[in-house]
Amino acid sequence: MEDRGSYGQFCPVSMASEIICSRWTTLVVRELLCGTTRFNDLRRGVPRMSPALLSKRLKELERAGVVYTKRNEQGVVEYHLTEAGEDLRPVIMGIGFWGQRWVESQLSLKNLDPSLLMWDMRRHLNPQPLPPRRCTIQFQYPELPPSKQRWWLLIENGMVDLCKIDPGFEIDLLVTSSLHCMTAIWMGLTVVRKEIDAGRLALDGDPKIASAMQQWLGLSPFAKEPRRVA
Repeated sequence: MEDRGSYGQFCPVSMASEIICSRWTTLVVRELLCGTTRFNDLRRGVPRMSPALLSKRLKELERAGVVYTKRNEQGVVEYHLTEAGEDLRPVIMGIGFWGQRWVESQLSLKNLDPSLLMWDMRRHLNPQPLPPRRCTIQFQYPELPPSKQRWWLLIENGMVDLCKIDPGFEIDLLVTSSLHCMTAIWMGLTVVRKEIDAGRLALDGDPKIASAMQQWLGLSPFAKEPRRVA
């Protein structure tokens, strides 16, 4: 059984840790800070977290004054950060920058998840370098099980959508690589051109979209953080 008891210390670090340091909580806050508001979308950002535990953590954050709920015009419950929750932004980002700076890269690339990678790519993709029309970009990871091999990003009118099922549109660009390779590019550990030259990344389709991949891909918000050795 998980221990949710108090540390029994008056120290502010102790009191804050009781709220944000339980398992998964910082990742839930990370998703909220990225602008995710709906329960099912939060689940896509933490795909290995059970729905029951996610619901429990959201309720705990609400009781702590970090999160509040409201219903949108369609009657769907949305989760939003309070002022206290928004004040956690430099804390969560600081943890991310520390991890990018000090955690050994091969260790950080050990537990790969295609759904999390593609969800991150979807919300950070930059549509500006792409043609002013609907673009369909398919990503293929041949080494994964069939159910996780193929993903589609649809970009239209500045909006980006992610599909696990073929949307039925003509493919403008097919991106083929290992999940390890694409994650390394996303994290800023390597670049598109280097992986193409090494034969680990293949682009097939519109040459203009292919040549601009490094620009429209967007990359992780932590990708520019210089790495150091602990």
